[in-house]
Amino acid sequence: MTLLIAFLALVIFMLALDLGVFHRKAHEVSLREAWTWTFVWIGIAIAFGGWLFYSQGSTVATEYASVYFIEKALAIDNVFVFSLVFAYFAIPLKYQHKVLFWGILGAIFFRAVFIVAGVSLLENFDWVYYVFGAFLIYTGWMMFKNIGKDESLEENKTIRWLERRLPITQDISSGKFTKRINGKLFFTPLFIALIFIELSDIVFAVDSVAASFAYSRDPYIIFYANIMAILGLRSLYFVLANLIDRFYYLKHGLSFMLVFIGAKMVLGDVYKMPIWMSLGAIVIVILISVVYSFYKTKPGQKNHV
Repeated sequence: MTLLIAFLALVIFMLALDLGVFHRKAHEVSLREAWTWTFVWIGIAIAFGGWLFYSQGSTVATEYASVYFIEKALAIDNVFVFSLVFAYFAIPLKYQHKVLFWGILGAIFFRAVFIVAGVSLLENFDWVYYVFGAFLIYTGWMMFKNIGKDESLEENKTIRWLERRLPITQDISSGKFTKRINGKLFFTPLFIALIFIELSDIVFAVDSVAASFAYSRDPYIIFYANIMAILGLRSLYFVLANLIDRFYYLKHGLSFMLVFIGAKMVLGDVYKMPIWMSLGAIVIVILISVVYSFYKTKPGQKNHV
């Protein structure tokens, strides 16, 4: 419990420093700033993993590292969604960090809820573990099946529903989530974008948390790894925002990863694969998909689709 309190204190301090000092005023996040924060968050995650290794041993540290890598890889899929949402709502660069900041806070809350719910289910119903595995296999297959399909938000039912139910103004100049016009409260596109990102993360959290249980049953380890991966998601977005098209084959790697983890869970009684072997296979596949993506989409290369 002491470690959890210290961890939460660190998270709160870093978030307060991020929003209250470095991003107190809305501004366009430069590539240099994004890289700096990306390395800061990764450094903190590695340092925390080192502390777990020192204080609780290699098994706990390995579980933490495994879950962290999986969540970090899946987080890149969130970046695709962020890019689509900001483009659709025409959110200026200087306001994007604000939307992501509050979106991350919501993501932390929902991850905690899902982790607690998952642990409770597994403690009471052992067979749920296999359900999680089957769900990951299905999710991975559907991700692979939908690669290359139009991802436009023009006909998105969630956005259409929000636009019909809420009073919305297109005036985004204030950089706020709401705006009063003639005494009536309106919501700006920033708010709709935030809601959509939160709902999207709930969907992402289901397979992310399910995959975490393949490598650890300790809710604290899963929570630490998930939050560490999420905290660096904003800066990662600004690093990768202009490179989204270069990651075409990453989804192939992610879909394989989900199917692989799901199969590992479903077939766990037949063959219990060592964590290092499982993690190694995933790391290799993700790295190959990234390298191959950059090779196939480099300037002058023939179209990859």
